[in-house]
Amino acid sequence: MIRFQHTEYLLALIAIPIMVMLYLGLKQWKKKTAVKIGDKFLVDQLVKGYSSSKFALKFWLFIVAFAVAVFALANPRLPMGSANVNRSGIDVVIALDVSKSMLATDVQPDRLERAKQVVARLIDKLSDDRIGIVVFAGRAYLQMPLTTDHSAAKMYLGSATPAVVPTQGTVISDALKMSFAAFNTKEKKYKSIILISDGEDHDETALTYSKALSEEGVMINTIGIGSPEGTFLKDPETNDFKKDVAGNPVITKLNEEELKVIAANSNGVYHRFTNTEEAVNAMYNQLQTLGQRPITENSMMNYKNYYPWLLGLSLLFLVIEFFFSEKRHIVSKKKVALPKNSFAAVVVLLLFPLLVGAQKDNELVKKGNETYDQKLYDEAAKNYKEALTKNPGNLPAQYNLGNALYRGQKTEDALAAYDASIASSKMPLEKSGTFYNKGVVLQNAKKLPECIEAYKQALRLNPTDEDARLNLQKALLQQKKEEQQKDKENDDKKKPNDDKKQQDKQQQKEDQQKDQQPKPQRSKMTKKEAEEKLKALLQQEKKLQEKLRKVGAASATKPDKDW
Repeated sequence: MIRFQHTEYLLALIAIPIMVMLYLGLKQWKKKTAVKIGDKFLVDQLVKGYSSSKFALKFWLFIVAFAVAVFALANPRLPMGSANVNRSGIDVVIALDVSKSMLATDVQPDRLERAKQVVARLIDKLSDDRIGIVVFAGRAYLQMPLTTDHSAAKMYLGSATPAVVPTQGTVISDALKMSFAAFNTKEKKYKSIILISDGEDHDETALTYSKALSEEGVMINTIGIGSPEGTFLKDPETNDFKKDVAGNPVITKLNEEELKVIAANSNGVYHRFTNTEEAVNAMYNQLQTLGQRPITENSMMNYKNYYPWLLGLSLLFLVIEFFFSEKRHIVSKKKVALPKNSFAAVVVLLLFPLLVGAQKDNELVKKGNETYDQKLYDEAAKNYKEALTKNPGNLPAQYNLGNALYRGQKTEDALAAYDASIASSKMPLEKSGTFYNKGVVLQNAKKLPECIEAYKQALRLNPTDEDARLNLQKALLQQKKEEQQKDKENDDKKKPNDDKKQQDKQQQKEDQQKDQQPKPQRSKMTKKEAEEKLKALLQQEKKLQEKLRKVGAASATKPDKDW
């Protein structure tokens, strides 16, 4: 849908009905003047060389030229992102293992870092495809739903660590279920899961579930990270080698067999990681066998501007009006003089500098986008700032400046740029997208209250933004956990004082009981009766101990793995 960049300029269209009223008033005045003269022959002689129809045509040509020029100033443009743009591609969900075993260093610098490098290169390679990210360990979470916003995908990828999944272990079946839930279940093709893991599965249902996904049209491709011989695993909390319940050091190994079977069950391929490019090319070539379908992309980065065409059309109408005579006969021997009504030429002269300035700032925005794609974020920010210097109302420059500053690690400056973009935006969808980006930046900066408010604003402006809704839920959950942790810390601080008060109270109670305790009386039980009573108690205790030993032996279970 075409939108206007500067809607405030459309107020100039109010001048059109005013000019029409003046034109009709002029025609009415001419008729009254002719009636006052009274002599029809004299009137005809006075207007002998005048054509009322040509005068009307000149007037309407000018009105059309003026209206088109106003539209050119408002700059109608097609949002290349928030409007629907058809592309061809597939849906790919990347299931990334973030368990503690992925911190093993048999692949330098560690397995997880190498896996993230593979995912980043895949995102660059799959430029026409929708991508989602699932992270898993003892449980699986949808980190990012399917989207064509690949820059957001990389942003989420950077925060994928073992800390994002509170339950440790490696449960591949949960990762496959969560990945399948991200797809459109009505379609049975154009879908693939790329599972990246060391294969140390602590669950045995992944093989069965991979067959079920194959029947739903999902291809599962797997990448094994690690070495078959394995290595010792360091615990980041203790900075020592992790040990099992028996006290032996844990050795984490690449389980290739399970990853191979999962891929084979769903017509996919398995690739053991040796270097990033080989792994990426293997996955990319396999995905090309799926075919492609039309998908919809949403982005707010670039716009297609139509003001040059409108400017050309306006100038064409003005030129026609300029040289079009309102006289019945044009004497060719005379030079063409400038018409008395030179207002059209004045309008062109006034509009031209503004349109030239708009062209220059849009060229700077385009240059900034190119340097942004090259990851030269400081240079991109410089271009966007220059564009804003020439045209402070250039919304794409303001919006992209925030993105460039954030990627350049200038969080506060990025937030200020997003706030300026929000203040300048007129369309609700544009504001919603900016609030969403602001929320992502605040969330990564651990500013949860401000982040939650930004996501809420994005949803108020665009209730259908599922990305904002999902991120809002994550932020609220994180805030709740932090509040619970804070309450627990406060309780721990108060506990020593409470314990001391309780001890003092207990001591006071014991002292009172001691003062009130009656003197012991002689037992009425005989010595023989006491011995029999003691013997019975010892026999009862022996039976209880034997029962506890039997229960303990029967309830021994395999300890849960937490890596």
